[in-house]
Amino acid sequence: MDRLRPIDLDQWPRAEHFAHYRREPCAWEMTVDVDVTAFVDAARAAGAKTYPSQIWVLATVVNRHDEFRMQLTEDGDPAVWDVVHPTFTVFHPDTETFSVLVVEYDPDARAFHDAVVATTERYRDDHRLFPQGTGRTDLFDVSTLPRTSFTGFALHLTGAEDHLAPVITLGRYRQVDGCTVMPMALRINHAAVDGFHASRFVTEVEELFADPSWLG
Repeated sequence: MDRLRPIDLDQWPRAEHFAHYRREPCAWEMTVDVDVTAFVDAARAAGAKTYPSQIWVLATVVNRHDEFRMQLTEDGDPAVWDVVHPTFTVFHPDTETFSVLVVEYDPDARAFHDAVVATTERYRDDHRLFPQGTGRTDLFDVSTLPRTSFTGFALHLTGAEDHLAPVITLGRYRQVDGCTVMPMALRINHAAVDGFHASRFVTEVEELFADPSWLG
């Protein structure tokens, strides 16, 4: 079972930074174009769906780094989950609404892909916002605007000073200089994540898309 491990503030290099941005809350966002040319070709060759595979990439990088798995304890202290799992949105064309689903992270890309496909199919006609229920907090959020590409995206979470987990939004592919690129927006809480960490996240996502041998 996943554990939420308190951070030892006496040993944590970011303790002062965390305290500062808890006193003066700050969230920030960045939008980047990610080159997915090799990934798109590999997914097609492997017969894999792109959205589940994209979610696996994001979840893999999120789970590499403590700063993206943080949550506050009941006492307001920082803690880190052993593993966090992605929530993702599924659109219902008949009602023009969406549902939020959860799939347990699996380091095996194909196993995770198949679990996302099966879960999506299971709840395809369930129009509740949270058909699997609510209450879990070992989660981070992924959403997509598959019909729209964008060069900037802003997400405003009112009163979300305690929300430390990242929120990631993907957009529609577009062609740039012969490459296929995908817009990706990352919303973070500065109490948990600095610019260095966000830049490393983007770099590692780009690396996984550039070398999609994990698709099998």
